Amino acid sequence: MSEFDTNLDAKTVDTLEETDRKCPSCGGVMDYDPKSGGLSCPYCGHTEAIAANAGEPKAAEELDFSAAENLDNCDWGTEKKTVICEACGAESVYDSLEISAVCPFCGSNQVMEAAGKNIMAPGGVVPFQVTDKQASDLFKSWIKRKWFCPKLAKESAKAKHFKGVYLPYWTFDAQTSSDYKGEFGRDKEIKNSKGESRVETTWYPVKGRYELAVDDELVCATTNHNQSMLMGIEPYRTAENKSYKPEYVAGFAAERYSVGLKEAWNMGKESIKYRIQGNIEREILRQKQADHVRSLQITTKFSNLTYKYLLLPVWISSYKYKEKIYQFMVNGQTGKVSGKTPVSVPKVIIASVAAIIILALITWMCWQYS
Repeated sequence: MSEFDTNLDAKTVDTLEETDRKCPSCGGVMDYDPKSGGLSCPYCGHTEAIAANAGEPKAAEELDFSAAENLDNCDWGTEKKTVICEACGAESVYDSLEISAVCPFCGSNQVMEAAGKNIMAPGGVVPFQVTDKQASDLFKSWIKRKWFCPKLAKESAKAKHFKGVYLPYWTFDAQTSSDYKGEFGRDKEIKNSKGESRVETTWYPVKGRYELAVDDELVCATTNHNQSMLMGIEPYRTAENKSYKPEYVAGFAAERYSVGLKEAWNMGKESIKYRIQGNIEREILRQKQADHVRSLQITTKFSNLTYKYLLLPVWISSYKYKEKIYQFMVNGQTGKVSGKTPVSVPKVIIASVAAIIILALITWMCWQYS
């Protein structure tokens, strides 16, 4: 019995008309090509530009957060959808969060409707600009710079097949106004009658207002991938996004959001508040020529809040070293790499000993010249 027969939650989803765009030269299925920024035939090399519709926005539009309807998370767990391939008629079962995939029977593109019940369609997409070959070269350069990685791992690390995927992200724009109060301190060195030195800090009250315009605060809208690794390949040039078209995801996997707009904004808001605190602390230190800031209390108001729902490009791959798999990711727009590497214990010991020796020398020199 097939998975479709046993899965009572499965639902049929139609593919878009743009799916399986055929090459006019050889009849092959065309994919999105990061090199040309259009569609390309992997068999004969024929390329086509992605046509823009009259009156269609060039990029994702900023949407009013207060008018948003679909705020909640969309995590269906094991719910599946069945897609019937327009090329060969085969039925394939996918996770409900997938927007695009490839038919496992004939290799045709399966680009599904971007929106569904109670969920939004992406407003924009940042297309891939880095090819899988370039991603492989960037990985090799990246791992060579990892000093603590064993030499043998660097020499033997070969990335497995790269998987290109568009992941869902929310971006937020807002005007912020923050009232703050706290204390700043200035240090003063004091010597006693014996010539011994100590540092004394004098504290002064401080208050003020700080304003910040937030542009494209980025929040990942999926929990299916390593979040620290995804943060490691940021930032993206989100201003370069293009209005969503299924052609941009043809030949790549793509996910819908599972982290809803409301939760994403709560996450984004905390990140913005953290940044504001750091900015205020630095501003106080600079303006007051201070050495410390403490007891800082900040009240922030947000206004003119807007959002976008974007798909951003990521290359995902892995390599094997001593029977262990190490995953890494490459930003599909900028080429920035993030991932895990094995650690050479001897190199860690050498670095630790060197740090202790340097610290001891600095302490000895300070004691000699004090």
